[in-house]
Amino acid sequence: MHPAVEGFIIGLALAVLLVGAEYLLQRKAARERSEQFKVKLELDETQRRRINSLMRFCLFVPPAFAVAYWLVS
Repeated sequence: MHPAVEGFIIGLALAVLLVGAEYLLQRKAARERSEQFKVKLELDETQRRRINSLMRFCLFVPPAFAVAYWLVS
């Protein structure tokens, strides 16, 4: 397999892992807040923006890993 493709796949897996972990952490915080204040479970605007900014960052992770793997090998 070409090193750039291998790097892209690894970067894509890392990006999915980062976004998934951040979503789960933010959802946990929202669940704790909803239990404390007895309100409906909902992500607030700050949490949604944090997840969206991480998703935009993760768009660059797979290409960066592809280039890095291609240059290293």
